[in-house]
Amino acid sequence: MIKNFIMNHSMRLSMFNEQSNLKFLAIADTRFSSAIVMLKRFIAIKDALSVMVVSEKWSAYREDNPRQAQFVKKIVNDLWWDKVRYFLSFTEPIYTMIRATDTDKPCLHLIYEMWDTMIEKVKSVIYRHEMKETHEESIFYSAVHDILVSRWTKSNTPLHCLAHLLNSKYYTDAWINEVLNRQAPHNDEEISEMRNTCFRRYFSGAELKKIKLQYANFSLFGPGFNSFDSLEDRSYMEPKMWWGIHGHSAPELKKLALKLLGQPASSSCAERNWSTYGLIHSSLRNRLNPGRAEDLVFTHQNSRLLSRKSDEYRCGPLAMWDVGADTFEADFEGGADFLEQADRYWMSHNLKKDCLKILRHWV
Repeated sequence: MIKNFIMNHSMRLSMFNEQSNLKFLAIADTRFSSAIVMLKRFIAIKDALSVMVVSEKWSAYREDNPRQAQFVKKIVNDLWWDKVRYFLSFTEPIYTMIRATDTDKPCLHLIYEMWDTMIEKVKSVIYRHEMKETHEESIFYSAVHDILVSRWTKSNTPLHCLAHLLNSKYYTDAWINEVLNRQAPHNDEEISEMRNTCFRRYFSGAELKKIKLQYANFSLFGPGFNSFDSLEDRSYMEPKMWWGIHGHSAPELKKLALKLLGQPASSSCAERNWSTYGLIHSSLRNRLNPGRAEDLVFTHQNSRLLSRKSDEYRCGPLAMWDVGADTFEADFEGGADFLEQADRYWMSHNLKKDCLKILRHWV
């Protein structure tokens, strides 16, 4: 309502532009977390909005819609801004987790840990705001938790469980002791039940017995997994790399681990390809048969990936043209700023190369 009331009137918009160097964002409802993005922009332009509604010109243009004008004037109320900041603070962990999984990077094995961390952060923010102890009940947190659990129950699959328990890091004392009451995957009752269900679903007969024995050796540091370097590498090495080096004694389990540890957590990366398909094959370009259009999508995606390794991607007018593809803003306050950060990094990188050339010349 605030955005529409200001942007739909040229004079009110002019008043706002006089006070702010930043522009109002016109965000489509279909964009990812549009409400959060808009509220973050509100925080950024708070001072400009506050000055605008107390200016002399404001009273002349508020009569068009007095009810909306009165609502907009709430932005000078500190309590309203406190509510906005509170909303952003407890949605930050949720937003960050979803954005982290919305890429083509392998992260299926990290989902369980992300989920537990996100729940704890949301609870911490809400309890701190309500000034409650951890053992006390919060009606608001219970409502938020129920919503999150319902979405988790709907989206969680046995593959998440298998990927989680094949992460070598999650059996180390260092990881277990990071959080109070944290357990290794093979000691967690729920995960163990899902693991056995998965094993029975995907394997049978002698193969099932073999995979169970191999997992027992892996989780209990048995034969083939009890060497010094194997135990030490669990703490710092990427799980997929660890299996590639130390998984030779369990070939069947290693094959399963390499498949799962290389999987993304969502289909968003594939859906972006279908957006490309929609660009290539539309009602205006319907002379292409489906097979030809799919080939073009496949070629476009591979060309995009291959271009990142070319010299033109690192220098020239098209340098870093695909820098924002399949990434997420790790900084919750980032928004589109990651493009500016990438530009600054690239400028500093080129400056460093130029300095090295000059040094070589003088040396």
